[in-house]
Amino acid sequence: NVRMEVESVSNPATEVKPTTEATVEETPTTENATGKKRKLNKYFRVHAHRNPLSDGEYDHPLSPDAMDWNKHYPKYFPAGETSLAKVSFADIGCGYGGLTVALGGLFPDKLTLGIEIRPKVVEYVADRIQKLREKNKDVTTGTDYNNISVLMTNAMKYLPNYFSKGQLEKIFFLFPDPHFKKSNHRRRIVSPTLLAEYAYTLAIGGKIYAVTDVLDLFQWMTQHLSEHPLFEQVLGEELENDPVIPLILSSSEEAGKVERAQGDKHYAVYRRIANSNRK
Repeated sequence: NVRMEVESVSNPATEVKPTTEATVEETPTTENATGKKRKLNKYFRVHAHRNPLSDGEYDHPLSPDAMDWNKHYPKYFPAGETSLAKVSFADIGCGYGGLTVALGGLFPDKLTLGIEIRPKVVEYVADRIQKLREKNKDVTTGTDYNNISVLMTNAMKYLPNYFSKGQLEKIFFLFPDPHFKKSNHRRRIVSPTLLAEYAYTLAIGGKIYAVTDVLDLFQWMTQHLSEHPLFEQVLGEELENDPVIPLILSSSEEAGKVERAQGDKHYAVYRRIANSNRK
């Protein structure tokens, strides 16, 4: 698909430069036997996107209570023990894990789960997280990255199988597939049907963060979010002072690509509200 060049809209949630520094995730690399770095994409051949409506093979629990989180967060879910810990942030379509890792550092007391549909990308992110844990196993302040993990599943089909009602505090959609063809709009990650599921898993006051470099998709997402009775847009000082904004604009590999191409970044934040609070 060829993306059309578009002008920025005069919307307060349209492209801004982050006010604080955030690490830009460059093209992922790994090391070979000689210790030399090599680009991931040369050895992990992956498609940029995958059809979310295809019937892929995804193991998933029948309900959130049946999910075993021990292999993802062994520090917080010891084997054979009852835990009160819970995943608070979901980075849907996490790609190579740039935002997931950044959230782990910014919120050391919260559990973040990166969700990705492509197996080779999940393999890379899992390896990346394991190396971060080993590197930071002796830290006494900040995070040891045991608070982040990655899961391969289709969020458009199985999100309620992993998260209970009102469990999540934040959901992130960074540079999702725009699905340009009108016939493929049903594959977009934001739709009236899917917003009902996101509203179900989000706590009252929880937030959805959406970023894209495609103006048409930005307008699509904000239209559907604005029309939904359980979401209201976050604007003004609350938006400007949100410490997450610099991360969603700069921490992912896709954000780095957009910056290098001098493209626009359109973003919006919406809060989950009770039905009776809608103005």
